[in-house]
Amino acid sequence: MPSGFLDHPRPIAFAHRGGASHFPENSWPAFEHAVRLGYAYLETDAHATADGQVVAFHDRTLDRVTDGTGRIADLPYARVAAARIGGREPIPLLADLLGAWPDVRFNIDVKDDPAVGPLAEVLRRTAAWDRVCVTSFSGRRLSATRTALARPVCMATAPAAIGLLKSGFSTPVLSRRFARLSIRCAQVPVPVVTGGFVRRAHAAGLQVHVWTVNDPRLMGTLLDLGVDGIMTDQTAVLREVLLGRGRWYPRQDA
Repeated sequence: MPSGFLDHPRPIAFAHRGGASHFPENSWPAFEHAVRLGYAYLETDAHATADGQVVAFHDRTLDRVTDGTGRIADLPYARVAAARIGGREPIPLLADLLGAWPDVRFNIDVKDDPAVGPLAEVLRRTAAWDRVCVTSFSGRRLSATRTALARPVCMATAPAAIGLLKSGFSTPVLSRRFARLSIRCAQVPVPVVTGGFVRRAHAAGLQVHVWTVNDPRLMGTLLDLGVDGIMTDQTAVLREVLLGRGRWYPRQDA
C-alpha cells in the first residue's frame, strides 16, 4: 500500500493547474505562487512529447493557451519547449517541478496514452512514489499506468467507480477492490457531491476531493458536507476560507 501522499491534515487544499486564476495555468509562476502561499499540494497534468519528455500541460495540443500549435505527442520536445503559455511562460517539465519542491505533493492527471510509459519513468527516476497521486478520466489509461509503474502509488478512482459509489453499490466490495488497486481517493466535480456520496466514499476507504471550486461560499458548503480536499484556481481565496475556519494546513517549510 502506498504511503505518504495523503498523510496530511484535512481538508487538503490543491492548487489546480498551479492556481490558474493568478497566473497562466500550469506555468512556473502559478506553481511558485501557490507554494509561496503555503500549498502542500499542486494539481497538474501530464503529456509526453514524441521523444518521451513529460510536460505539465493540460491540453493535447498547444493551440489554446500557447503561441505554438500541434499535438504534443507528435512534436519533439524542442518544439514544445519553444512554445510560451500566454505568449510568455515556458511549459515546465514534470521532473523539474518534482525536483523544485521536494516537500510538495503532486496530483497528476494523465491526459493522453503516450504519457503513460514516460510518466512511469519520471517517477522511477525521481523516486517520487509517495509524493504523487495519479488520476485520469480514462479507466483504461489508469490501468495502463498502474501496470507501467515499478511500484504502487496513490491512485484516484476511475469514472466507472464513481458511478458505483453514486448508485450505492456495496461499499465492502468496493473497499476491498480499492485497497487491492491502491485507489485511495475519489476526485469528482461539484455536482457529484452529496452527503450520501461522501459517506459512501468514506465507508469504502476513500477520501473525497472536489474540483474545480472557486466560489468561497461553495467551498464552505462542501467543507460542511465533509469533503477531504478542494481543488481551486483561486488559491488565495481557498486559503482565506480555510484560515477563517482554523483549518489551513500549510506545507512544512512555508
